[in-house]
Amino acid sequence: MGVANERSIAWGIAKACAEAGAELAFTYQGDAFGKRLEPLAQSVGSDIMLDVDVTDDVSLDNAFAELGRKWGRLDFVIHAIAFSDKAELTGRILDTSRENFKNSLDISAYSFIEIARRAHPMMVEHGGTLITLSYMGSNRVTPNYNVMGVAKAALESAVRYLADDLGPEGIRVNAISPGPMKTLAGSAIGGARKTWKHTESNAPLRANASLEAVGGTAVYLCSDAGACTTGEIIRVDGGFHVLGMPQHENL
Repeated sequence: MGVANERSIAWGIAKACAEAGAELAFTYQGDAFGKRLEPLAQSVGSDIMLDVDVTDDVSLDNAFAELGRKWGRLDFVIHAIAFSDKAELTGRILDTSRENFKNSLDISAYSFIEIARRAHPMMVEHGGTLITLSYMGSNRVTPNYNVMGVAKAALESAVRYLADDLGPEGIRVNAISPGPMKTLAGSAIGGARKTWKHTESNAPLRANASLEAVGGTAVYLCSDAGACTTGEIIRVDGGFHVLGMPQHENL
């Protein structure tokens, strides 16, 4: 859920999962995204594309009912959905509007709970995996990330609570937290290019995450290799999260 184009993190995950043998279904919202998604879905042999609005209960119900008819079971769900008003992803969080706060939390955090509620009945007999995407702005102040940092903090907390709820049924719940990436979503954040360059030049590996690296992490979490990993926020950011200050040469 959440493939916007071939540079999307969700697409990197989908491609890696398909290469590992997964049979995939995709969701999109609106005709414009559907047209972008169709050739990508076809390239990995998928003919299941569902128009879903995660703020609409009926839309979600219909999507999972359709998956139930087609497959009857799910092994994993990738939730790569987030949204905030681009105008409020610059400047100060002090200026966040009530409407955008509620909308950002609803789409970026609460939707994961809604999806887990509908997916887990299709996993209870054999177990499964739920994965969402986060970012370090959830626990460290990041310029211009603003309300999305609050939303991602809520999302990460939801990961932990859902992991505890669903663990007895053999369902694992985790988040992947990449560093800055050149995606459609990432470009909406004010100063995104500077942030990308800063993390690349200071991360221990001197590199930002690639689609392949994030995709490989998702394959691990979805596979039997991740059988005892749940409730985790796995960072794929070249090690940037361990730093307290920039590298000496960049001070």
